[in-house]
Amino acid sequence: MLSMSTNNLSYNDQGGSDSAVEVGQETTPTSSNAGFGLFSTNFKKNDDLKEMLESNKDSLKLDAMKRIIALIAKGKNASELFPAVVKNVASKNIELKKLVYVYLVRYAEEQQDLALLSISTFQRALKDPNQLIRASALRVLSSIRVPIIVPIMMLAIKEAASDMSPYVRKTSAHAIQKLYSLDPDQKEHLIEVIDKLLKDKSTLVAGSVVMAFEEVCPDRIDLIHKNYRKLCNLLVDVEEWGQVVIITMLTRYARTQFTSPWKEDGQFDENSETAFYESDEKKTKNGDEKKSYMMDPDHRLLLRNTKPLLQSRNTAVVVSVAQLYWHLAPKHEVGVITKSLVRLLRSHREVQYIVLQNIATMSIQRKGMFEPYMKSFYVRSTDATHIKSLKLEILTSLANEANISTILREFQTYVKSQDKQFAAGTIQAIGRCATNISEVTDTCLQGLVLLLSNRDETVVAESVVVIKKLLQTQPTQHSDIIKHMAKLFDNIAVPMARASILWLMGEYCERVPQIAPDVLRKMAKSFTSEEDIVKLQTVNLAAKLYLTNSKQTKLLTQYILNLGKYDQNYDIRDRTRFIRQLIVPNEKSGALGKYARRILLAPKPAPVLESTYKDRDRYQLGTLSHTINTKASGYLELSDWPAVAPDQSVRNVEVIEPVKEWAPSLGKTGKSKLSRSSDDKFYSDSGEEEEEEEEKDKGSGSSSSDDSSSSSEVSSSEAESDEEKSSSQSSEESDKSSSQSEKSSSESDSEQKKKTTKKPPQKKTVKPTAKDSDSDENGNVAKEASSSSAEETSSGSESGSDADSHSGTERKKKTKSKAKPKVEVKSTKVVSLLKEVSLLDLDDFNPTPVTRPKMSVLSPSLLGDLEGLSLSNISSTIQVSGPAFVPEKRHDLLHRMAGKGLSAQYQFPRQPCLYQPTMVSVQISLTNTSDHPLEQIHIGDRGPTGLHMHCFNTIECLLPEASVTVSLGVDFNDSTQAANFQLCTKEDQFSVSIQPAVGELFLPVTMTEQDFRKEQGKLLGMNESSATITMAAENTTSQPISRQVATVANLGVVPSGQDNIHRFAGKTASSGAVVLVTVELRGESTALITINTEKSVMGPMLLRDLKWALAQA
Repeated sequence: MLSMSTNNLSYNDQGGSDSAVEVGQETTPTSSNAGFGLFSTNFKKNDDLKEMLESNKDSLKLDAMKRIIALIAKGKNASELFPAVVKNVASKNIELKKLVYVYLVRYAEEQQDLALLSISTFQRALKDPNQLIRASALRVLSSIRVPIIVPIMMLAIKEAASDMSPYVRKTSAHAIQKLYSLDPDQKEHLIEVIDKLLKDKSTLVAGSVVMAFEEVCPDRIDLIHKNYRKLCNLLVDVEEWGQVVIITMLTRYARTQFTSPWKEDGQFDENSETAFYESDEKKTKNGDEKKSYMMDPDHRLLLRNTKPLLQSRNTAVVVSVAQLYWHLAPKHEVGVITKSLVRLLRSHREVQYIVLQNIATMSIQRKGMFEPYMKSFYVRSTDATHIKSLKLEILTSLANEANISTILREFQTYVKSQDKQFAAGTIQAIGRCATNISEVTDTCLQGLVLLLSNRDETVVAESVVVIKKLLQTQPTQHSDIIKHMAKLFDNIAVPMARASILWLMGEYCERVPQIAPDVLRKMAKSFTSEEDIVKLQTVNLAAKLYLTNSKQTKLLTQYILNLGKYDQNYDIRDRTRFIRQLIVPNEKSGALGKYARRILLAPKPAPVLESTYKDRDRYQLGTLSHTINTKASGYLELSDWPAVAPDQSVRNVEVIEPVKEWAPSLGKTGKSKLSRSSDDKFYSDSGEEEEEEEEKDKGSGSSSSDDSSSSSEVSSSEAESDEEKSSSQSSEESDKSSSQSEKSSSESDSEQKKKTTKKPPQKKTVKPTAKDSDSDENGNVAKEASSSSAEETSSGSESGSDADSHSGTERKKKTKSKAKPKVEVKSTKVVSLLKEVSLLDLDDFNPTPVTRPKMSVLSPSLLGDLEGLSLSNISSTIQVSGPAFVPEKRHDLLHRMAGKGLSAQYQFPRQPCLYQPTMVSVQISLTNTSDHPLEQIHIGDRGPTGLHMHCFNTIECLLPEASVTVSLGVDFNDSTQAANFQLCTKEDQFSVSIQPAVGELFLPVTMTEQDFRKEQGKLLGMNESSATITMAAENTTSQPISRQVATVANLGVVPSGQDNIHRFAGKTASSGAVVLVTVELRGESTALITINTEKSVMGPMLLRDLKWALAQA
């Protein structure tokens, strides 16, 4: 247990700042001065530790070192003990030596002179039989940051890079980065070592060497070519932080080597297995015939092998895979990352913050990805403010016509939050929604105006600022709002809000000619006590009023300009002088004076309310630069996709060379030649098992008695696995010599299926990793007596992750067959194995197009899910009734000229649909105006995708001049979006569409006046739309009003006890949301129309239609 803790401590680079006195106090608690604590000046305790380190008993030394390491772990400063500790570096006790090395790694950089005295001991330790000692010695050596020992470090790194143990090779990769930071001139030599380590097949080494590559030579892409497929296949088994580094590097690599999968006209042809396994020669022959986009097999390999890592328990790995898919995957496949990212939102708030930042960037470009998970972004009361703000940002980005009602209801709740910063952010979000979705602009404006009466001045101030921006989009319609804000001016104290109101007064002073001068008069009184931003806007208001209404405001303007002339702030003084010269003509005025009106009263473009995350996609997702929105030191930019893909053969040919180069140096045993079939792979199960056996025969034989004792002392699982992996490396490397003509991972599938025998593994040890099923699934190649190693195929493209999770029964089959040298396997078994479903084989060759959510598909289900959130709980007393009026107007569906004799018209009968209650009933009249019968009239393709429609039965024959009326049911999802479909005959197809008026989407209901008021009370604020209109003289009595309203909308009449108030009620056909209409007569010809519904888009549309209908004679 201690050895594990000490290994972890060796990476602790934090120093202590406490005195050495504290060291002594911690080590011997039985001191007479212990009560004085930190104020003790007794150094005897330190001397006791030194005496223990200098004794002849290893037990005392070991006890002292354990205490010292414990102090370091607590952050104490134990540097004073360095001379006493360094003397024990040559101890023969393995456990003591490991602890000494842990201490030296921590303090070697601070005590360089003393550490240099023991450098010969470190060099001897590099030859130690124990892998942990060798690794620790190299770690200490690389921690002594003295330029004079650079050659020694370089030699040690080169030797360690060829070490038998993967743990030592991993340490050498870490040392490369330290040496490069000490002496950058060694770059070329270090690149040679990196190149050698990149060829290493151990999963322990892969992550560390890629990290060294990223630090030393990230631009040397050529080093990756020959190792690309191996890295992809090892990825699943590399430790988690290694996976993050490799995925980031491979993302950059892929952007330079493959063509863009995002081409608009590209059609994917990846559904057949041959698209991936097809041989290079075959691709070349057929390349001219295929015009559709063909993804490079290596590109597909990367996407396929990283996909399983979306299930990783490590958050950083999931985010890395997500950014890889975002930057590399075809658009229809990116949806697979959505669930994994949403899952991470259950983690700690630090994790949530980073994940939400990435989602915020993604949701701007692809709203459909996260729309199904909108509920996951609802703000919780326990969320921190920065988390709330990010969720708010995402909800605003996801807003569209279908879900805006739900989102605005959420926002109404958020505005009441006690967190003022969050409430202000919500108001800004409402403003963005109003800008982006024109149907709810009026609703949002009215809601924000209501907020102006809020007691909280922060909410009021933010509302004023947002209203100001919204009014700039359509100022002519909202002079009432400007007047209302002017009345509230005295009660608003926040400077930004006061300045916004003054700006509105000045900009639209001609629309409020009586109010603007009065506001200026009030400001003249309080000018000296206002904030600078308010003073500046007051000066601007005075100048604009002087130009438009000089009779009333001339003296006021001069008074304010005189006050500003002597203000303490130089900005205000300068602005005042400029304005005076511009608007008050005199002899000294320049040529600008005549352009004063054009300068000050020029029309100004409306501000664009955009997300703060709009431009963050210029940085790679998941990076520090993306998080802080600034290019951080060391950030490597993603390159653009190449127009033409570089030669992919560089990844095929160069894989063979390392085998020839490494075989003589590491192939020290012939045992593997007997124990392995010729179908050697990048990463194979049998090779791993043989190497463990080799370690026992070979490793223990070469070691001394110290080595045998070390095997018992290295009790941590890390040490044991490291030794197994070290032998694994040597055996795998030597085995490569027997398969020097091994082919690349994208060999054709047809060749693999022809060869149907396999060599069984030589040990019964089976590890539950990706290695288990590799040889079973991918290595079943037939070895005939006349076959040579040149016919071998490597399934490296699959072995790493594709067969990761075969069942235990498959493993048993492998171990039972070990006694037989050759086993004949039927081709049918190979087929069955290939067809077996693997947990990690997640539809790679059949990418499902539905992974990309579409808004029209999701709208019904979303509305169904959100019915529980409805603000209007429909009581049992509200019943659907018959229509008050059925319009006879018919609409053309298909003209007889366009339909080649087939004419079609449709109308809405306003009856509940017989097929499904959520559908709107539509009657279609079909007429044959041609001189020949029309056969098989039916409905063909429908759109948009997800539109629910109940079609009429096929009409077998329609005779000339004959007509027939059929009924259709359409679920419009409470939207006026047209239902598009094809009306087909036996010979022709005609594209037609049904465009519903908003009033046809309702069902009339009956209710009492009391129920009406109760439901109306639940639907206030943003759920209410109202307007005052001038009615036609004929429409001022009860009967014409009811007739006109019923003409526009399918609503029921609610009995009213007042003659001047007329009420109508209905509910939407699809979701059942209540719609309430009130027409209140005011005076002879004016009326106030009020519509209450939680459907924020439908309310303003219905209001517009009613205004038009009641104003017509």
